[in-house]
Amino acid sequence: MPAHMGSEPDTERTVVQVYVPGYQRDRWDEHADELGMNRSEFVKAMVQAGRRGFGADTEGSEATSEADSGTTALHERVTAALETRGPLSWEELLAEVSDDIEARLEATLQALQDERRVRYSGRAGGYVLENEDE
Repeated sequence: MPAHMGSEPDTERTVVQVYVPGYQRDRWDEHADELGMNRSEFVKAMVQAGRRGFGADTEGSEATSEADSGTTALHERVTAALETRGPLSWEELLAEVSDDIEARLEATLQALQDERRVRYSGRAGGYVLENEDE
């Protein structure tokens, strides 16, 4: 049984090690600096913001729908941003929650290009499937 069930939660600090490429650590450090946080605070906030469905009741229809999962994740990201940065404008909140999608889209497009499934076409004015004729 986990420590938090039926007894007081364990609040003793402990070390958690994570191995990431150097460029990712540097990016985290830059973002943490922008937020006025140290790396540890930043990683804790981002883990909390990104948690999805841990401990959720998995009985029923496929645990939760994709829309519910996305709404929950967005709720957690907004809450974490407000906890770590304080009052934020609409534009600042939008930047907080859309940064990840930009990075994910960039990585996805790069992977699809590496797989030669998608390419950028200046003639078509954007990305196209590799098998499409211009």
